[in-house]
Amino acid sequence: MQYKRLGNTGLSVSHICLGMMSYGDPQWRAWVLTEEAGRPIVQKAVEAGINFFDTANGYSNGASEKATGRYLREFFTSRDEYVLATKVFFSMGDKPNQGGLSRKHIFDSIDASLRRLNTDHIDLYQIHRWDENTPIAETMEALHDVVKAGKVRYIGASSMYAWQFASAQYTAQLHGWTQFVSMQNHYNLIYREEEREMIPLCQAMGVGLIPWSPLARGFLAGNRTRENGGETTRAQTDTLADAFYFRDLDFDIVDRLKVVSQRVGKSPAQVALAWMLHKPYITAPIIGATKQYQLDDAIAALEITLTAQDMTELEELYQPRGIAGH
Repeated sequence: MQYKRLGNTGLSVSHICLGMMSYGDPQWRAWVLTEEAGRPIVQKAVEAGINFFDTANGYSNGASEKATGRYLREFFTSRDEYVLATKVFFSMGDKPNQGGLSRKHIFDSIDASLRRLNTDHIDLYQIHRWDENTPIAETMEALHDVVKAGKVRYIGASSMYAWQFASAQYTAQLHGWTQFVSMQNHYNLIYREEEREMIPLCQAMGVGLIPWSPLARGFLAGNRTRENGGETTRAQTDTLADAFYFRDLDFDIVDRLKVVSQRVGKSPAQVALAWMLHKPYITAPIIGATKQYQLDDAIAALEITLTAQDMTELEELYQPRGIAGH
C-alpha cells in the first residue's frame, strides 16, 4: 500500500480510501451489504494496508457508522492505526433542526456519530454539502469548536462550488478558526468539471482531494449498456447514476477506456482508477466495494503505469457538461 499526506497536514492516509456507504442496511439502498456480508471485504482492505475509511451519519440512517465502528475495533489493535472520516448535513429525521449545518445540528450530530462509531474522536469531520440556509460563519465556528473540544482532529468539505469553498476558507482564516484540509468532490473520467476551478483552488490552498465515485457509480467498470442500462443490482436501482451518467458520450468514453485497457492488459475499472491515481493532486479516491474482486481491482490499480499516450487517449473525448453532484 502507498500512503500520502492529506493536503498540507502531517496526517498519512492510504492512497485508497474505503467508502463505507456500501455496508449497513439493504433496506436503505438495495445494493448495500449487511454488516456481516461486508465484514470479509473490510478485513481484506485492512490486510492490504488501507487505513482510511469514510462514512456519513446519513448512510443507512446511521447503520453504516455503527458497522464501521465495529469493523475498525475488530480489525485494528489500537485507535491510532486508522483514519476515520464521517460527514454531517443530510437530514436524520423529519423535524426542524435535524439536518443542515447549523450550530445546533453540528453539535447534536457529532455526539450522535461518536456514539454510533463508539469512539471518542473522529479524525476527519466533513460537511456533506453546502447549506444555503445557514451563514457560513456559524458553520465554520461550530466546526472549530468541535475541534477545540477534542471531538474532531481535522475538518473537510464535500461537493460545492469553488467560490463557496473559498468563502468558507476565507471566513475561517479571518477569524482564526480551523480551516478545511480536504475536499471530497465528484470526479472521474466522465465527470471532470472539477478540473476547471475546484481542483486548481485546492492545489493552491494545499487541500487534499479525496474524490467520491471514481468509477462513476460502477459505470466505468464497463458493464453498463446503451440498451438496458446493466444487469447488476446497482445498475438497476441507482437513480443517481441514471441522472449523472448514461449520455452517449459517456459510453464513447467507456469504449475508449476498454481499448486502452486491452492494450495495457488490465480491466476497465483498474485502468479508470489508475488514471485518477496518476494525478499528482489526488490523495485518495474513495472506492466502494460490495464484492471482493472490486477491492482487488482497486488495489491492483496502484501498480499500473499509464503512458502519456494512454492518458491522452482516455481524456481526449471529454466535453463540458452540467454540474452534477452538488
